[in-house]
Amino acid sequence: MDSINKQQEENNTKNLEGREAIEKIKELVNQASGCFFCSNIKTGHPFAVRPMAVQKVDDDGNLWFLSANDSHKNDEIDHDPFVQLLFQGSAHSDYLNIYGVAYISEDKEKIKELWEPIVKTWFTEGVDDPRISVIKVEPSEGYYWDNKHGNAIAFIKMAAGAMLGKTMDDSIEGTIVL
Repeated sequence: MDSINKQQEENNTKNLEGREAIEKIKELVNQASGCFFCSNIKTGHPFAVRPMAVQKVDDDGNLWFLSANDSHKNDEIDHDPFVQLLFQGSAHSDYLNIYGVAYISEDKEKIKELWEPIVKTWFTEGVDDPRISVIKVEPSEGYYWDNKHGNAIAFIKMAAGAMLGKTMDDSIEGTIVL
């Protein structure tokens, strides 16, 4: 392996599929709570990026957002449904890159399910605001970077490795396939 990991004594790669991948997505999204939502992926134009809050990750690994139906984002998804979601949960771990397809709906029941009072900041008429739409992102693949034993252990191993001149990284990374 041609990377810093060639000096690593521990195995730090674990690719995830199916249920294990979904659980890792849920864990990392909960650590980050928000992401950079990238659209215009395949249009040939520069992709568009904006911060978005994930309202829910369901049991199939789909990520759910509330969005204004008159937003640039919704218009971009109408022209190119492929999106990329970038998460960072902390300074040294809990990173997630998800690639998938976005679907827009105005399903009132789903809006009510996803509604939180803070969302009224953007939808001033409340849960029945006519501008609310739902974006469902069905992930197809992704990549994650995390640590195996929590931030405290990771820090101790990094510090010990620096003192010993030895790679003692507690990281774990791999592909996510659904």
